[in-house]
Amino acid sequence: MQRWTEMSLVLRIFIGLVIGAVLGLCVPEWWGIGILGLVFVSALKAMAPVLVAVLVAASIAKAGGGLGPRFRTVISRYMLSTFIAALLAVAGSFLFPVTLDLRDTVEGSAPGSLAEVFKTLLTSMVENPVMAVAKANYIAILFWSIVVGIGLKLKAGEKTIDVVHDLADVITLAVKWIIQFAPFGILGLVFSSVAENGLEVFTTYGHLLLLLVGCMLVNTLVSNPLISFLMLKRNPYPLLFTCLKESGLQAFFTRSSAANIPINMALCKKLGLDEDFYSVSIPLGATINMDGAAVTITVMTMAVTHTMGIDVSFGAALFLSVIAALGACGTSGVAGGSLLLIPMACSFFGISNDIAMQAVGVGFIIGVVQDSVETALNSSGDVFFTATAEYYERMKKR
Repeated sequence: MQRWTEMSLVLRIFIGLVIGAVLGLCVPEWWGIGILGLVFVSALKAMAPVLVAVLVAASIAKAGGGLGPRFRTVISRYMLSTFIAALLAVAGSFLFPVTLDLRDTVEGSAPGSLAEVFKTLLTSMVENPVMAVAKANYIAILFWSIVVGIGLKLKAGEKTIDVVHDLADVITLAVKWIIQFAPFGILGLVFSSVAENGLEVFTTYGHLLLLLVGCMLVNTLVSNPLISFLMLKRNPYPLLFTCLKESGLQAFFTRSSAANIPINMALCKKLGLDEDFYSVSIPLGATINMDGAAVTITVMTMAVTHTMGIDVSFGAALFLSVIAALGACGTSGVAGGSLLLIPMACSFFGISNDIAMQAVGVGFIIGVVQDSVETALNSSGDVFFTATAEYYERMKKR
């Protein structure tokens, strides 16, 4: 037992992944194994909204002055990176077109226009804060946490703020304890996926997966480092690979940017960043830094247009990139996340909701891989751009 706990968490997770895949192929009827994954995901989902709410409020309450320029820098880089991710997805879809076998319909509701997306976003932002935490509405959680944090900073005494900060530390520790059970949770998740779908996800949808993952990797390994290089005028890859290794790997297996916040915070501390800054920018990034969602919306929409034989002009593709980038930033406020924004994007090409929702069904099938990669790259990007923004502001002051 001691040797097991002293082993690297990533290695333990990998062992759980292999065991889960083998059991899923050999004994798919052992349904009880899948309960491990269900319990693990439920625990993460339960604690992540509480963590974000308390952490943001406590961080703003304790934050010092001078955060404005850094926040403007990091938010603008989050948005720029998301837009570039959508552009890369359009380019990849033109270079390597994918078609889908659209036969089965999927029931669900989806926003019909960009205006509807932002109407939903704004109304969900002011939802009852207790309900927001219960429903994991991160846009509302972020909004009310900022409001409460500012209120604490203006009116609360130092002892009250210290209590809130200590509560944030306790919840962070609880999430870290849950993550230590990730090997067993991943074992159950992989078992369920393999037992239900076999290896179909890697064969039938292999081309689509390669395109999605490829676009995400180009965004992470090429365009994001280029943004950092243009700002800092130095090699960005040592920082990038550190973020991928210490943040991305963990997020790949937990598949939750919010649950990965404690790991990102620890990495920011290790990098010597200002706690007043990263304690707010990291939860913010977990909510609005959605490069992977922009890629998913764009690639799936383009796949539907190729399947339907619709000719997409350059102007239409550029418009799709803007829609995907803006819609991705509202993913946390829309039930169903990025997949249910696919019909909204498809509607601009005259594609019916029935057809588009079939693409959503395909998205759920490949989600076991796509969502893991998306979360890993998004979460590591939160640290990458937080560090870039702080280094940039330090450089300007010299």
